[in-house]
Amino acid sequence: MRSENVKKGLERAPHRALLHGSGVPKSSMDRPFIGICSSFTDLIPGHSGMRDLERFIEKGVHTGGGYSFIFSVPGICDGIAMGHKGMHYSLPSREAIADMIECVVEAHQLDGVVFLTNCDKITPGMLMAAARLNVPSIFVTAGPMLSGHWRGERRSFVRDTFEAMAKYKKGEIDDFEMSNLEQCACPSAGSCQGLYTANTMACLTETMGMSLPGCGTALAVMSKKKHIAFDSGVRICDLIREDIKPKDILNEKAFKNAVIVDLALGGSTNTTLHLPAIAHEAGIKLSLDLFDELSKKVPHISNLRPGGEFFMEDLDFAGGIPAVLKRLESLIEDNQTVSGLTTKEIAKRAIVFDEDVIRPIDNPYHKEGGIAVLKGNLAPMGSVVKQSAVSKEMMVFKGTAKVYNSEEEAMEAIMGGKIENGNVVVIRYEGPKGGPGMREMLAPTAAIAGMELDKVALITDGRFSGGTRGPCIGHISPEAAEGGVIGLVEDGDEIYINIPERKIELLVSEEELEKRRRNWVKPEPKIKTGYLYKYALNVSSAAEGAIFKKLQ
Repeated sequence: MRSENVKKGLERAPHRALLHGSGVPKSSMDRPFIGICSSFTDLIPGHSGMRDLERFIEKGVHTGGGYSFIFSVPGICDGIAMGHKGMHYSLPSREAIADMIECVVEAHQLDGVVFLTNCDKITPGMLMAAARLNVPSIFVTAGPMLSGHWRGERRSFVRDTFEAMAKYKKGEIDDFEMSNLEQCACPSAGSCQGLYTANTMACLTETMGMSLPGCGTALAVMSKKKHIAFDSGVRICDLIREDIKPKDILNEKAFKNAVIVDLALGGSTNTTLHLPAIAHEAGIKLSLDLFDELSKKVPHISNLRPGGEFFMEDLDFAGGIPAVLKRLESLIEDNQTVSGLTTKEIAKRAIVFDEDVIRPIDNPYHKEGGIAVLKGNLAPMGSVVKQSAVSKEMMVFKGTAKVYNSEEEAMEAIMGGKIENGNVVVIRYEGPKGGPGMREMLAPTAAIAGMELDKVALITDGRFSGGTRGPCIGHISPEAAEGGVIGLVEDGDEIYINIPERKIELLVSEEELEKRRRNWVKPEPKIKTGYLYKYALNVSSAAEGAIFKKLQ
């Protein structure tokens, strides 16, 4: 066992003394030492219920024959961090989380790790660490929150807070309504109720085989989640005995299956950042082009919020990810999982309990998958859009550019009534380097939806929350700060978007663009100190997953 490096032999007497000081009895010194890497925090509803799950994982570890040690990593709530300086830190925290886990697991020579996670950057950061360290690992995603209820309707975080703000601004709802919506939109612990980034990544963690069947959708407040936590604690002990490691599971088949399920569910566009980053740590190249290649073959079979009307609780009650795999059995590849069952064995055992929540592949909501990759002179390295959340009328669109050099400028214009149908809102210098940190643009996209501007598109070198709906195209690469064409767009320019043909074009002559390039001046970094400055110096483009490629 790895832990023998800290507990065996005469020269390790000081180490054993310290372990005894932390409470480890002599009788447990020969057990596998297992870390429970928890992102518990009171700051995030998706994580505030983790103390209970830590206990059940701990019980499982000791039942399975191991000895557990809880250690923690920080978490950032994208919803609370959004719309101000805090959002600069969200995506960069992914790399910090992976690095911190590496430090703890290697320094203490743990034999295995149970990762307890939930929200947007924490789950991918932990998966990156698991692939990098390659010690036996299993994931427990803490689960979605319950739907809210107000005036006889189910309510959810994005529609009933972010989009409600614009309705309030228009005078459609009053103080009383706004106050009650914000109080009921998040009624329990858990990740936000739709197929936003947190829940998308939880579903894909299960799809890749790194969590037990049912884990990705099991609700945070249900006893089912506690049972999964306990069973995961037991199972990590088996994984150590069987010497099954993340790289035995996180292979090309696992990542391809993840992309297929992502497309079939209509998941968050942020997966085009996270899956390539995790694959990079596993030594696998996952191209942005694969998302688009598969999107043309994989139908969209479940219509969850934000684009549809179903909630994560509906997906769980319909059979969860095992039922989704059953529908997609002809498209996915068989692969090993932490459960001891293969992907197709899980699919064969599954039952689909609701034919509308998880449709057959010959009766999909859309013939193509949820994500499309657009290219053109505006985005020669690619850009992404959640096409499953775009209306038919806006799949092809030509509009007039309204250009803003920050999210704040754009938000002021939208809320100030300066945007009208026929516009393309351009938000730039918000990419991985230019932001820095590639902020999410949920507030502007939700404001556009709430203001009922249904003939407006938004493009950015930043990114979007999984809660975004409508013709919102992000991850434009190269970004403005690196001299990308998005930095050359001017007010009044025409922009052409054709999602079926995968095109995004700035309708300006090459001669005019060359003239603008000669006059373009590389901007000074917005932030010149601390972690964000180091991040901006080393991060790669969104098309490569915004990884620290230069350091590897």
